[in-house]
Amino acid sequence: QVTLVESGGGLVQNGGSLRLSCTASGNIVTVNAMSWYRRTPGKQRELVAAHGFGGLIEYADSVKGRFTISRDSAEHTVYLQMHSLTPEDTAEYYCFATVTYRQGDRLSADSYWGQGVQVTVSS
Repeated sequence: QVTLVESGGGLVQNGGSLRLSCTASGNIVTVNAMSWYRRTPGKQRELVAAHGFGGLIEYADSVKGRFTISRDSAEHTVYLQMHSLTPEDTAEYYCFATVTYRQGDRLSADSYWGQGVQVTVSS
């Protein structure tokens, strides 16, 4: 089984910065892709930033130039550095990862969600 644990959320003032972290643990062979999503009440979960297969990186238009996603592959960790935060960035942020893991003598792949961390930006 694989678990994603996020940290780094909190309350910040308009214009401030936060860094989120997400670490995957378990019987992992490789973490293939990691990304960050967010959800606000009444809205669907939206992709914020992705660090995908082959190192392909993409961002939502609303965060380009302000957020940076990075990975520490050795530690199975993804980061989301957020600058120039606005109240519109207030949301529950979720880590998502696609992982290859060992199950007995077999390899399996699956996708996982973290439990979510709250980011609140005050005006």
